[in-house]
Amino acid sequence: MHHHIHAIDPKAHLFAITATLNNARNNQIFSLPAWLPGSYMIRDFAKNIIDIQFFDENNLAIPFQQLDKQTWQVANHTATITLRYQVYAWDLSVRTAHLDTNHGFFNGSSVFLAAKGLEQDKQNVTIAPPALSELSQWKIATSMSRVSGEPFGFGEFSAENYDDLIDHPVEMGDLTIDTFIAAGVPHDIVLSGKHRANMARLKQDLQAICEYQIHFFNTPAPFERYVFMTTVLDNGFGGLEHKASTALMCSRNDLPLSEHGDVDKGYRTYLSLCSHEYFHSWNVKRIKPAQFTPFDLSQESYTEQLWAYEGITSYFDDFITYRSGCIDQQSYLTLLSETMTRVYRSQGRFKQSLASSSFNAWTKFYKQDENAANAIVSYYTKGALFALLLDLTIRLETKGEKSLDDVMRQLWQEYGLTGIGTDNQSHQRIVESLLNRNCDELFNFLYHTDDLPLAPLLAQVGVEMHFRSSEGANDNGGSKAKGFNIGFGAKVKSEGLGLKIISVNQHSPAHQAGLSAGDLLIAADNLQVNGQFEQLLQHYFVGESIKLHWFRRDELMQGELIIQAAIKDTVALSVKDKHLATLWLG
Repeated sequence: MHHHIHAIDPKAHLFAITATLNNARNNQIFSLPAWLPGSYMIRDFAKNIIDIQFFDENNLAIPFQQLDKQTWQVANHTATITLRYQVYAWDLSVRTAHLDTNHGFFNGSSVFLAAKGLEQDKQNVTIAPPALSELSQWKIATSMSRVSGEPFGFGEFSAENYDDLIDHPVEMGDLTIDTFIAAGVPHDIVLSGKHRANMARLKQDLQAICEYQIHFFNTPAPFERYVFMTTVLDNGFGGLEHKASTALMCSRNDLPLSEHGDVDKGYRTYLSLCSHEYFHSWNVKRIKPAQFTPFDLSQESYTEQLWAYEGITSYFDDFITYRSGCIDQQSYLTLLSETMTRVYRSQGRFKQSLASSSFNAWTKFYKQDENAANAIVSYYTKGALFALLLDLTIRLETKGEKSLDDVMRQLWQEYGLTGIGTDNQSHQRIVESLLNRNCDELFNFLYHTDDLPLAPLLAQVGVEMHFRSSEGANDNGGSKAKGFNIGFGAKVKSEGLGLKIISVNQHSPAHQAGLSAGDLLIAADNLQVNGQFEQLLQHYFVGESIKLHWFRRDELMQGELIIQAAIKDTVALSVKDKHLATLWLG
């Protein structure tokens, strides 16, 4: 099947696609995925298709019937069918498609239809230059195999089959491009958007991370070339893994401005994001659940194992950023402290297990509302803490001879290199083989909601896990700040007349006072509130009460806020014994 895609009208955000199939079956069926691997939510890409039509080899229209929201059946009796349609591309994310006069991007899953029964056939793609002459300087970046055209130029590409076709996103625009070599493999860095990034620093740090990960698995890289594609915005964050590339979004302030100097918080976050998506090249793109071999992209595909694929990856992303020398030890402990803090601030951790979080990602994690913190736990963050539990347990019981590293290497050998999917017991079987004992007591934590016993394990490797209260909205954990004495228990946003309530923690003073998400808090103790409200609460004493007034929609409401001590849900990690810490931190 040959696909031709053209940025026909960037000002209207329209791609035009023409696809020709020369070996069509009678009454051929075509479809578009409902979701894409790595993002576990039904996205209904077909909603953006405009004016789809089908033609025979004589360019005569062929009747067709739409079978459901994403499937069409053509009443053909000849082998050649040509499809013509447009795709509206106005989702500035890493998941679908976006097009304007500054930037173009698409995942194949949102623009290319599959021919049913012929998904294993080779796919060819012609990517044409945009229609506007003022965009003649545009280049494109993709990890798809090039057939014709200059490097980073428009031209023809090929994919082994349909799954391969939709696993190579395309970035286009006035791109900044640089290349480094890691373990003999070329890696391209592609930035789209205005920035002042120091490319030498980016190359140096990403090269260290990539080389570390390739050597981590003790085998050659599973790709011949890799592409980091980043859309740079005033404020943005996100990433999606692919088999030989990743699509990223970041704030321009997250990129380094100089070749030397300390790694600040924003750049540290960006490096960890790159590390995370790169680690996915092994852990989920090739080592993956049996339910994903192959993917069924027409509907939800349920698995209890996302804790292993996102959680373990979330553990290693920061850890490898540290182990590769890009950040120092305290910076790593700060990152891990922030992950812990996100978990311990969530009441949902008492209500949802990691297995349930994984299984229900389609509705609960990817469709979070204002009550999410009270109802669910993240398989990313708590999954990372479970990975830490496994790593520390293995290191301590084997006196440093084995670690979670060895689990990943064995998974790669048994599953990644063979294409066999993992089941719910695969990880436990490998851990048990390393420890030579039954590990039910460890893996039972996947199925209940108890807090993980991390503090005593960390103490055995010379690291103190310190709990304190929060110091306010900007306190993510990691430091030994004093914290507030008085708690409130709601996330807020400053508005012109007061504070907009974003979410309310269950059982908190804010909850007991009657506040709900969406309320506009305007007064406390008969005084107008502002962004300093939580600081002002520190002037009161435990047991006192103050009157609150707020608007819910257009109705004025009031309640009583009982002054209570702030809970200790913020984590700070620090090394207390450097000798013991070498067992874990090196």
